Amino acid sequence: MSKDIKISKGLDIKLVGQAELVTESAILSNFYTVRPEDFHLVTPKLTVKVGAKVKAGETLFYNKANEAVKFVSPVSGEIVEIERGEKRKVLAIKVQADKTQDFLDFGALNVDSAKAEDIKARLLESGCWAFVKQRPYDVVANPDVEPKSIFISAYASAPLAADLNYTLEGKEAELQAAVTALSKLTSGKVHVSVAKKGKSPIESLDNIKLHKVTGPHPSGNVGTQINKLDPINKGEVVWTLSAQDLVIIGELLLTGRFNAERIIAFAGSSVKKPRYFKTKIGAEVSTMVYDNGVELDGNDRIISGNVLSGKQIKPDGSLDYYSNIISVIPEGDDYEFFGWNKPIFNKVSTSRALTFSWLTPKKKYDLNTNTNGEHRAFVTTGNYEEVFPLDIFPLQILKACKYQDLDEMEALGMYEVAPEDFALTEFICVSKQPHQDIIREGLDLMYKEIG
Repeated sequence: MSKDIKISKGLDIKLVGQAELVTESAILSNFYTVRPEDFHLVTPKLTVKVGAKVKAGETLFYNKANEAVKFVSPVSGEIVEIERGEKRKVLAIKVQADKTQDFLDFGALNVDSAKAEDIKARLLESGCWAFVKQRPYDVVANPDVEPKSIFISAYASAPLAADLNYTLEGKEAELQAAVTALSKLTSGKVHVSVAKKGKSPIESLDNIKLHKVTGPHPSGNVGTQINKLDPINKGEVVWTLSAQDLVIIGELLLTGRFNAERIIAFAGSSVKKPRYFKTKIGAEVSTMVYDNGVELDGNDRIISGNVLSGKQIKPDGSLDYYSNIISVIPEGDDYEFFGWNKPIFNKVSTSRALTFSWLTPKKKYDLNTNTNGEHRAFVTTGNYEEVFPLDIFPLQILKACKYQDLDEMEALGMYEVAPEDFALTEFICVSKQPHQDIIREGLDLMYKEIG
């Protein structure tokens, strides 16, 4: 029996350009790029050199702090470039894909009879462990620490987010294999959350504790669900996974192949025909931007991820390791003279002063990236709490991160938050403070000082 989660605090930002429920195969990418920066706080140790031939699923690098945690190539091909930065830091590994893909065979695994240590070993050697993240710190999980529970959100509430009911359709076998395997890696429960409205392929699975979610964004964030169901105390660990990553894990366990295929939403007001594309992790974004009839108007920003917490990429960039959406919206490089001193009908705001979006809750907006203001000191307005459903004081925890008070950060609940949980408070912030960066820096400090 499911347990409902009802969220009242939050904000749904309805944008023009939602992807239609139509899937096309993207033009096959010639190059695929894996960036170590996608795996926060992982120090990569390369296992390949330029010119080396690799199979799909073959290790490119491992975590220097834990050599068992490996990161693999999404395709078979030749290593054509290893991009480095300052102090020879590895920035990217680029693979030129073979026309015919060759997969490294890890062998199928019977998840019903397999032991926990066998499952963990298979996930580690195949590179699928990269999909298992942990709270606290929102980093790739430490395989040596057992979590008290595992959380999977199969409901995305962010603006223009991919419809997971649609992208997971027909993948019940892979999903079941994945959750059965994960259920053996914890003595607690595997919590799976879905939208109360609609039918998710994940609802009928065994070995899960199902929850149905209603309410505005960030109701779909796994951090919100952890806070409402199983808050994290000092010394405890919770693992989190994306629902689409379960498909890759399940196929690996069923077939022995690391298949990095992913269905992503290509959405946003700058896209002529928003829809879904079947592609692979690390594929060139240009295969979707410039091909298949996709056109971009003028000066646009391409984001790997959603518009609140994704990262900006160039038109010749690549899909990152965790994203299942490419968002494209207009670049906000204009200045609106006296924009603060007149009624506003084309912007979203939680304030009713001059802004009238509250009169049309179902209206969709064509927003750009303009912050409509400049950076200034924190102003105490009390509006963060209106969009922040966690039982945490958002302003106080942000300030504690700024002045690096570890004891206060612990007491305020830092262990269960991630940067994405503060995306909405950053969006409505009248001080234009970079909330997500502040939280990320605070988490990194705690990881370094407390571990």
